[in-house]
Amino acid sequence: MLAALAVVALLFGAGAGLLVNRAAGRFPWPPGSGARELLGPGPVAVRPPVVEVVTALLVTLTVLRSGLTWELPAFLLLAVVGVLLAVVDLQHRLLPNRVVLPALAAGTVLLLLPALADGAWVSLLRAVLGAAALFAVYLVLALLSPGGLGMGDVKLAALLGLYLGWLGWAAVVLGALAGFVVQAVVAVGLLATRRIGLRGELPFGPAMLAGAALVIGGTALLP
Repeated sequence: MLAALAVVALLFGAGAGLLVNRAAGRFPWPPGSGARELLGPGPVAVRPPVVEVVTALLVTLTVLRSGLTWELPAFLLLAVVGVLLAVVDLQHRLLPNRVVLPALAAGTVLLLLPALADGAWVSLLRAVLGAAALFAVYLVLALLSPGGLGMGDVKLAALLGLYLGWLGWAAVVLGALAGFVVQAVVAVGLLATRRIGLRGELPFGPAMLAGAALVIGGTALLP
């Protein structure tokens, strides 16, 4: 059963990764563009199969972590949307509202499923508060250092805070800190290999997503 579930998740993730690669390859998206224009055959952001493989692995790990639970659809959404946001931010240094805000709304709705089915209303309330808390913290940081954080990062913090809050307040704190740690490690590595200079700037969205992914994955190891 577990092996069959993993195979299905890999296939679904690879397909989702293909669509993500196509959508990212057409960014910036023209106003009013629909699914056919964004997801149909055409240019891609990254030469296959990098995005497809990464998405397939993330989807599979998400399925194995959550199992067939009511929270699974919400975390699958985060996995796929997270790859899209990371690719777009790496290439364009932008986290589009057209992705972040609908993902925040959809994630909230999808987390209603386990709240209704399992009575996890405390977790849902904590998720909403986690989203608000990280939004507020990142907004203050962005106002104090506008060159370091943008409003896209602030809105992404709300999205990640929603999911981290669902898992617990410890996950919220660790997820927020993990983003800065990942960014620092990547920056040191790029400096050591002379890929960037001391004044080089890196998008922060991918590090935030990676840090949250590590914490979300790590919660599966906790008793």
